Amino acid sequence: MSFFRELMDNGGPVMWFIAACSVAAFYIVIERLLSYHRAQIDVPEFLQGLFNVLRKDNVAEAVSLCDETPGPVARVLRATILRADRDEAALRNAVEEACLSELPRLERRLKALATIAHITPLLGLLGTVLGMIGAFQAMQGAGGAFVSTGVLAGNIRQALLTTAGGLTVAIPCYTAYNYLVSRVESLTLDMQKAANEMIFFLSQHTVSPDALRRLRAIPAGGEASEQADGGAETE
Repeated sequence: MSFFRELMDNGGPVMWFIAACSVAAFYIVIERLLSYHRAQIDVPEFLQGLFNVLRKDNVAEAVSLCDETPGPVARVLRATILRADRDEAALRNAVEEACLSELPRLERRLKALATIAHITPLLGLLGTVLGMIGAFQAMQGAGGAFVSTGVLAGNIRQALLTTAGGLTVAIPCYTAYNYLVSRVESLTLDMQKAANEMIFFLSQHTVSPDALRRLRAIPAGGEASEQADGGAETE
């Protein structure tokens, strides 16, 4: 702790901004990693389960499965199933709308992380400039006399510390940003592949229009599971 305090003091006020950026970036990376981990599912197995349920014409149970499964793939498939009585063009429009609504959730806070990766080197450069300004002010204040090496060393150390601090934060942030973007692309690809397979399945199997009309009035995560249970009890 004393080392950290000494580092902040020697680096000047700019180091505190860099430290704040590092804390924010750490929070964003951890939060996004956990979110993507929860969103990742075994898509082929999930699709197979939906296909088995839909073959029995149990649309309510299929929607309930989507509601109970976390992640964007399940939500996109739910939107596709609820329009199973439409033509292929309408289904693809529904998929596109669902994917577009999921992308902002997947990309949440990524722009902030990219901003931190870009501005921390600039903050380091600002600290460098301030340190050099301090060194020249010390030389000017000494007039024609010799300037203490301790004073010059302090200002130069501030300049170097802020540069190093900015790069130390920026490099991991940029690496993490690229990795998180790759996770978003992977999830987006899963959504598109799963939706295409569902559209092909629905084109080969007829789903009860009456069941779909009832389910369209139910919000995601709502009463679909209750209807599925009620249907099972009736049988």
